[in-house]
Amino acid sequence: MANTVRVATAQMTSVNDLSANFSTCSRLVKEAVTAGATLLCFPENFSYVGAKSGDSLTISEPLDGPIMDKYRSLARDSSIWLSLGGFQERGSGDSRLRNTHVIIDDAGNIRSKYSKMHLFDVDVPGGAVYKESSFTEAGDEIVAVDSPFGRLGVTVCYDLRFPEIYQQLRFHRGAEVLLVPAAFTKPTGQAHWEILLRARAIETQCYVIAAAQAGNHSDERESYGDSMIIDPWGTVIGRLPDRLSTGIAVADIDFAVIDSIRKKMPIDQHRKPSEFWRSAAAL
Repeated sequence: MANTVRVATAQMTSVNDLSANFSTCSRLVKEAVTAGATLLCFPENFSYVGAKSGDSLTISEPLDGPIMDKYRSLARDSSIWLSLGGFQERGSGDSRLRNTHVIIDDAGNIRSKYSKMHLFDVDVPGGAVYKESSFTEAGDEIVAVDSPFGRLGVTVCYDLRFPEIYQQLRFHRGAEVLLVPAAFTKPTGQAHWEILLRARAIETQCYVIAAAQAGNHSDERESYGDSMIIDPWGTVIGRLPDRLSTGIAVADIDFAVIDSIRKKMPIDQHRKPSEFWRSAAAL
């Protein structure tokens, strides 16, 4: 593995048109390849955003269906790894889907998949009421996968508010890079997006690659945007200049930086094991 690898994060405004979204993703892949990136991370719902809640059920399909086949071909033809966050995978019945983050390698093979564990059932202050669990099945498996860009910890959007999954990815699954594809609402994004991302990077000493939906998808739905890449010290090292634009941000993953920070501040040695907290709570 090279000591430094170039990665990119995408920002886009997906709509309820599969072909239009694929055209945008194809253009962003070309930009990433031209910039020398060998991994491009797309946001949650990259392939489709419905005009209203539940619309995604109408286009959901298995991972061996025609939608994912097109993205696998895109990765293979462009010789680039893709992080496809928040694909509408067909669930256990016609009324259920899984919000699935798929990692595809540069030969077009699916290397891993993770189904979103924390579902967005929230009354957003100053915004709409969301009930993701009304049509989505929650995942129950923590996923990390080896890659040329280090060991990737795979999550989706609302997971960001739950540090336990990131602690598990770092300290029990060996993650070095955390992937956070998202479609944050405007009110929650303004208040918490960057703060939470930088906190996850600092507390795990991992790089964080956050790909975001941005702008107005329909009359009823708007996303915050602000895709970025953060180093293990919590510094933003890649960011689009415009929070709402469609495009990519590029940065280098430096494994020497990870090693240096972890050696100088060995929190893996200092943290208390789960048994300690169970004992302390019992006192």
